[in-house]
Amino acid sequence: MTEYDHDRTLVLIPARMASMRLPGKPLADIAGLPMIVQVARRAQEANVGRIIVAVDHQDTYDAVTSAGFEVVMTRQDHQSGSDRIFEAIQKADPEGKVEVVVNVQGDLPTIEPNAVRAALRPLDNPDVDIATLTVEISDEHEKTNPNVVKVIGSPLSDTRLRALYFTRATAPHGEGPLYHHIGLYAYRRSALERFVKLGPSVLEQRESLEQLRALEAGMRIDVEIVDSVPLGVDTPADLEKARAILAGRPS
Repeated sequence: MTEYDHDRTLVLIPARMASMRLPGKPLADIAGLPMIVQVARRAQEANVGRIIVAVDHQDTYDAVTSAGFEVVMTRQDHQSGSDRIFEAIQKADPEGKVEVVVNVQGDLPTIEPNAVRAALRPLDNPDVDIATLTVEISDEHEKTNPNVVKVIGSPLSDTRLRALYFTRATAPHGEGPLYHHIGLYAYRRSALERFVKLGPSVLEQRESLEQLRALEAGMRIDVEIVDSVPLGVDTPADLEKARAILAGRPS
């Protein structure tokens, strides 16, 4: 497995229309394009494999197809993005040719293509089930902010950790770096299938962190350390920031 094995790698972008804080979020205009199309373009720039957007609304479906990207309609009642991408891969690749699925969240219009590629690197180790990303925290306020999820991991190299736990608390204790988790995942297909069939775990429910389900089930998650946290668009203020960042890009 290599990070550029296009034939066996699928980038899936889940897009859920319902949003309490930003209604119609996938279709929000950013530099002349719907946000979900901007995310698909970043994935396209990463150049790691086939790209599919998994949607739950006809308007999103039409916007994505109009932009020339492949799209799959999924149910509206999914509880998580991982459930949505699992339905999408079953529809898009029923023969099981795809071996690795990259889940790029549909509200990351400014994600760097290099970050998408970085998420695949830990899967070079055949023992790794799931790979994800993190950034060392430099802002002191983030260390105590429960909205900033921290990775507790055992260092494998200067750029990689083996995840032991994820938490909203300030951890681990003592001197040393703290790491901000970025919710972009690369799954082996077999690991994704196993993951979605597991019931919600005790720690997952306590921390409201889905990835703890995998750790509690004994699955291995390795974490690549990158340089910056992508802007997630959850509020009107976030949307304005994304518009400013992408204002200079051609639409």
